[in-house]
Amino acid sequence: MLANINLHQLLFIDIETVPEQPSFKKLSFSMQELWAAKHTHLKMENEDAETGYLKRAGVYAEFAKVICISLGYFRTEKESLNLTFRVKSFYGHNEKMLLDEFSALIRTSFDNPERFQFCGHNIREFDTPFLSRRMLINGITLPEMFDNSGKRPWQINDIDTLQLWKFGDYKNYVSLKLLAEILGVPSSKSDIDGKDVCRVYWEEDNLQRIVDYCQRDVITTARLLQKFKGSSTFISDSEIVIV
Repeated sequence: MLANINLHQLLFIDIETVPEQPSFKKLSFSMQELWAAKHTHLKMENEDAETGYLKRAGVYAEFAKVICISLGYFRTEKESLNLTFRVKSFYGHNEKMLLDEFSALIRTSFDNPERFQFCGHNIREFDTPFLSRRMLINGITLPEMFDNSGKRPWQINDIDTLQLWKFGDYKNYVSLKLLAEILGVPSSKSDIDGKDVCRVYWEEDNLQRIVDYCQRDVITTARLLQKFKGSSTFISDSEIVIV
């Protein structure tokens, strides 16, 4: 499976997002109205728009912001010829600044869809569309790697481990954590989950904890892709370089 995929041409990516404001009441009046209208379509029984804001707004690019992007890639070291996996994260409270820094790296080092491919878990339905929308909102020109305008779904060459696992079954969803567990892929333990990110950010003010979680997901995805390629060994902790 995926025999023709070159690991050195993959950019493993994961993002963490939170509602733009720490509470519904901090939104402008117009945005409160717009979220309330959005919330009615979510059909969450016995939940008002104010309660639903912190629980659900973080996954909608119109009401949320990016606080961390972790990017990983395989690299063969020139002198030792050892395979390593390098991870770099862009994070902070200023979304425009971190998106600018991320897009600058993509433009200067990886902005060639004919050569590089993004890889992630549920990347096609969440990570890359979310980043594209937030870059547009922040007035950042999309790197070529993100420009899918005019492309048909089968022309988008991002590798999505969720889609690989579906095998064409569009009803099935499985979390990265569950997929790693059932396939025997080493996964670093984390003290938080996706549902905790909003609380850790807005209540605990602990961004580094979120960054660590995001980086672990990137590493797990890289190992998962090795599994899909039929490898019986995975990148080890000693071969991971945080830059």
